[in-house]
Amino acid sequence: MARLLEETADLMEIDGADSFRIRSYRRAAEAVAQTTVDLVAAASDTARLLEIPGIGKNMAGHLQSIVATGSLPARDELVAKYGAGILELLKLPGMGPKTVALFWSAAQISSIDQLAEAIEAGRLASLPRMGAKQLDKLRKGIEDYRRSAGRFRIDEAEEAANRIAAYLLEFKGIERVTPAGSLRRGRETCGDLDLLVTGPACQPEHTEAAVEYVAAFPGIRDIIAKGENKISFYLANSLQVDVRLLPSASYGAALQYFTGSKAHNVSLRQRALKMGYTLSEWSLARLDDGSPVAAATEEDIYAALGMDWMAPELRENLGEIEAAAHHDLPKLIELKGIRGDVHMHTTATDGRNSIREMAEAAAERGYQYIAITDHSKNLAMTNGLDEARALDHIRRIREVDAEMEGRIRVFPGIEVDILADGRLDLDDEVLAQMEVVIASVHTRLEQGREEMTDRVLQALENPHTRILGHPTGRLLLRREPYALDMGAVLRRAAELGVAVEHNAAPERLDLCDRDLRLARETGCKIVISTDAHSTQHLGKMSYGVRQLKRAWLGPKDVLNTLGPKAFLAGLRPRP
Repeated sequence: MARLLEETADLMEIDGADSFRIRSYRRAAEAVAQTTVDLVAAASDTARLLEIPGIGKNMAGHLQSIVATGSLPARDELVAKYGAGILELLKLPGMGPKTVALFWSAAQISSIDQLAEAIEAGRLASLPRMGAKQLDKLRKGIEDYRRSAGRFRIDEAEEAANRIAAYLLEFKGIERVTPAGSLRRGRETCGDLDLLVTGPACQPEHTEAAVEYVAAFPGIRDIIAKGENKISFYLANSLQVDVRLLPSASYGAALQYFTGSKAHNVSLRQRALKMGYTLSEWSLARLDDGSPVAAATEEDIYAALGMDWMAPELRENLGEIEAAAHHDLPKLIELKGIRGDVHMHTTATDGRNSIREMAEAAAERGYQYIAITDHSKNLAMTNGLDEARALDHIRRIREVDAEMEGRIRVFPGIEVDILADGRLDLDDEVLAQMEVVIASVHTRLEQGREEMTDRVLQALENPHTRILGHPTGRLLLRREPYALDMGAVLRRAAELGVAVEHNAAPERLDLCDRDLRLARETGCKIVISTDAHSTQHLGKMSYGVRQLKRAWLGPKDVLNTLGPKAFLAGLRPRP
């Protein structure tokens, strides 16, 4: 709902609509994104929708339309006028509605392909602010977008899976819906979504009605194919979904097969063949007579192959098959083992909640401690803290810590910018009063590999740096990592005792699973945190934990599985 409202506001701005109307859609989009009200359930009660701040009578009607049809007439009319490709233009880095409107009015450009053609033909050079440097940025943005097109972040895929699953479970006779594929393995992005469905309604003689029920899901844009026990379709955001209805007897075999990865499955099938079995999506069966050996559960299949069951996150053919066969799989970190979240922002800079609200929300999650780490002054757009405001902020954090009366510890901290020359953005005298100093790069991301590496290494040398924040600066599907000698950075961090962050925000997931493995091998201390900008963002820790699992990390590899005193003691000693 929030996406449709936000897209409508963008299209209206491109169309030159009244600014007040545009703002009303943007306010409504934010309200929808933040509310805890079940909007689908509330759609039948206009008065309930009107209780939500930011939702007026007209917007309530729009929400009811979305619930009823999966779309929004105002958006559909503008898409028909400009073409759906115009929304893709807005996904390019630095591309906003005003620039898209300029391209449309000047050259009738309404798609990425048309923009690329116009750039190469030189048709944009005469437009305002379209010098050679800006055109080069556009070229790179188009290249990056095309490289990632058709991929969706893990949170977007999971949200779609949960929405479809809730719908399917309303059908009598559907008892279980399980995501498979990349989402189940915890990959940071997904190309499509596989959902496996079982229950009495999925028996061969009953699947026709269930398939028709799936086909009526209101979020479907186009149905690709429909068969006796499978239906494939596109959602409005172009995510392809494949729903398979399966008898309970073969559910485990199908779950193993469709979870993958392809490389894992190839190795597993080879093992099965050597043992006289054949493995398919229907069962593990004997080669000689085809009789089934195991099919109902994954555990049965792996056990029949002489292996321990393994977490889906490990199934990338990176040694997990051998480890499972030797009963030597690692003990993986779990979400419930995280004791604290140490990277978050408040209303002091660009967060949406106060220190106290963040502390209360974290305590409700069972955390023993948090660190408040607002931005430093270099990030003017976030209202970053200068030295005087930082000192006052420390005082307020300590007051809240005392107010919590031991229910949760609240550590004063900062996310201090690493400046272009490697210096930190606040005076050492101020940093010395922080318990948690996270040093992060936010600007001048275009620096070359050697220059950026030297910049980060210099920041590590500052004795107040205790954690290196989101070390590659990437934004998934939007911005590539900046150039960096990761090996050199991790080795020096390990030598100095500086921890490296895995930023669990699903738009970052930085470090990636590969670099997390490298960090562990290098002896680096690792911290996981959400970079939360609201109390709701604290719930995103789960996405990061799945990346730690993919890196084979256990509780002993991550500092904030420790209690508050042990956590602080595990960081680099303060000077």
